Amino acid sequence: MPDTRKHRGPHPADADLFRQEMRPVVRQAVSHLAWLLTRGYPDGAALKLVGDRFGLSQRQRIAVQRSSCSDQARDRRSRHCVPDDKLAGQSLWIDGFNLITTIEAALSGGVILHGRDGCCRDMASMHGNYRKVEETGPALEKIGETIADCRVTHCHWYLDRPVSNSGRLCTLIRETAVRHGWNWSVELVPDPDRLLCKSHEIVVTADSAILDTCLHWCNLACLVIRKQIPAATILQLDDLPVD
Repeated sequence: MPDTRKHRGPHPADADLFRQEMRPVVRQAVSHLAWLLTRGYPDGAALKLVGDRFGLSQRQRIAVQRSSCSDQARDRRSRHCVPDDKLAGQSLWIDGFNLITTIEAALSGGVILHGRDGCCRDMASMHGNYRKVEETGPALEKIGETIADCRVTHCHWYLDRPVSNSGRLCTLIRETAVRHGWNWSVELVPDPDRLLCKSHEIVVTADSAILDTCLHWCNLACLVIRKQIPAATILQLDDLPVD
């Protein structure tokens, strides 16, 4: 079936799965998964163990997985994160789909996960397909306004060439930049992750594999949401004590 979605909004089950009384349960699951990962348990086995213990649905398990990391990974990410007030005069390399889908979701009322590493992540899953939604244009505007406020000198966006409609999004990003006079460039590449992992510039992403490898990164998605989307649905999944 063709994808006819007009918004990057919440899953129909999210209101129940992440209702107020369930949030401490999910947070506790994040802490338990982090405890296991810190001690070297394999990701898949650890997630199954925690998910089964807390009786989590598949979607709740996705939230727990995306929000958790080992203590070693959390500390490494913290050491390599460039604070918002240090971005002036810098150049950013942007993991395009990763950033845009998160801001689209925040604008449309989708659940935004605030993980133990401080990153904001959405619950969307593209599987090689991307479709422009009504929030795409506003998301680019809010990203651009936030970057301009930080006085960043240049942004280079990377988009996955194999993802459907990446060319159209590339054009939209360029047009938005030209309209506002923003110093942006956009590139379609087969594998942005490989380039971002090796970058000497500041990387914008919440992708765990990149965060655990890149030299510098900034938490731009959280900054955009905090400054521009105060009504976003944030699911706070930082640590609770492991009992």
